[in-house]
Amino acid sequence: MRIRWHLLAMGFVGVLIGGALFAWSGVFNVAASSGHWRITELVLHGVMQSSIRTYSLLSPDVPAALDSSANIRRGAGHYETSCRFCHGTVSGTSQPILAGHMTPQPPSLAHSGEEFSPAELFRIVKHGIIYTGMPAWIAQARDDEVWSMVAFLRAMPKMDSATYNDLAMGGEKPEPSSDRVLSNCARCHDRDGIGHGDAFPILAGQSEAYLLESLRAFAAGTRHSGTMQFAVNGLDDGELQRLAAYYAARPKPHAGQMDVSARGREIATSGLPEKGVPACNSCHGAGAGAKNPTYPRLAGENAAYIAGQLRLFQQGARGGTAYAHIMARVADRLPQEDIEAVAAYYAATTAKE
Repeated sequence: MRIRWHLLAMGFVGVLIGGALFAWSGVFNVAASSGHWRITELVLHGVMQSSIRTYSLLSPDVPAALDSSANIRRGAGHYETSCRFCHGTVSGTSQPILAGHMTPQPPSLAHSGEEFSPAELFRIVKHGIIYTGMPAWIAQARDDEVWSMVAFLRAMPKMDSATYNDLAMGGEKPEPSSDRVLSNCARCHDRDGIGHGDAFPILAGQSEAYLLESLRAFAAGTRHSGTMQFAVNGLDDGELQRLAAYYAARPKPHAGQMDVSARGREIATSGLPEKGVPACNSCHGAGAGAKNPTYPRLAGENAAYIAGQLRLFQQGARGGTAYAHIMARVADRLPQEDIEAVAAYYAATTAKE
């Protein structure tokens, strides 16, 4: 028995040395043009599926409003920017030319919403897949953005090209524009800065200083967003200044007619002294820009966006400019019903109030 173990050990060492020599020799062809053997492809794909199935058990609970129209539109905008050039669009469209020359080839995602569960899709989008070119989500703290991508992928199997173009392009023409930077922004925020429903924040009439500081924070990665950090990547400061000035100059839309609770008005105008919450208007009300122009104007902003940002502050996932820590403390003292109330108040007010 002692001799057999000795022979096994020698054989194991021999295999290691042989493998090392084979790798060092450079004989193994790593060119993408060579492709994978079929058996290799099957094994790797099987390992991937098993890994996704196992680790998806760690995914957070699926949001109740996962398949909302706002979530789907947000996911579509980012998919067009960062995913389409590898994975293509809806069923029946041709594979992107780049994907056909990659090993492994990026699969079409037209039916991924039917092939994987929401938890599995969340795992793939957030953490990526090693050795495939599929990246992890840029801002790991932003589960809300990952769920938007999941919502879009779930809706994709039932989409035709017209529906996809409406969601992903936002009315922008797909052909090159004379202003590519603005055209990319307008697909989500529109050229008037009002955007599409409650999927995106209203930029029109916002403080130019706030918009510029936010864009700079996205570019630096201090304000976390896998969507926006990707969108501004590569833009120089002059382009960021131009975008901020453009949207700040767009006319602010009139606020809609909404029922505003007394609680929301109280928080905005008087605060909650017993909880250490100052009046929101002291920083975000009319004329507050003179105090600090980098504070955002909230009057007329989408209620869903305001509420979402407050929740991100609570979760420690917001980040931003040098003053973000102030809002993190304030938001942490607001229960969910107060967040909804004050967000609805600002959505229903005008810039003069």
